[in-house]
Amino acid sequence: MTNTPDMTAMLKDMMGAFPVDTSAMEDAFKNTAALNEKLSGVALEAAEKSSEISSKWTKDTLAKLADMSKVKDEPADYAKAMTDFASAQAEVAAENMAAFAEVAKKVQMETVELMMAAGKDVTEEATAAVKKATDEVTSAAKKATTK
Repeated sequence: MTNTPDMTAMLKDMMGAFPVDTSAMEDAFKNTAALNEKLSGVALEAAEKSSEISSKWTKDTLAKLADMSKVKDEPADYAKAMTDFASAQAEVAAENMAAFAEVAKKVQMETVELMMAAGKDVTEEATAAVKKATDEVTSAAKKATTK
């Protein structure tokens, strides 16, 4: 009767010959967490600046509405107050939209810089990991062939 080979032992020996370095995964996780922290910081800063712009815009609008809603001496003064309010709002809207655009531009630039830096880091880490893995596999293969 023939003996069946112990596949579990063979698999265990084979896996032992090719060690797995989990530090690369841990480093990747840490780097991803650090990148996410930086991206979150960019997003939170943009949200804070956007809310400041919106708040100021609202306060200015309410102040101008209060001026517009005051009692006037002549009926024509109401039309003039409405016209003044509308032209002031158009001007303020243009200024605030420009401020929002600056916030968006800054977010875009910072995000691109972070992603470029992360891409460079990932490339360097991947190259180092592949080189290390290649060296380890070559070493393990040499050991296996000399046994």
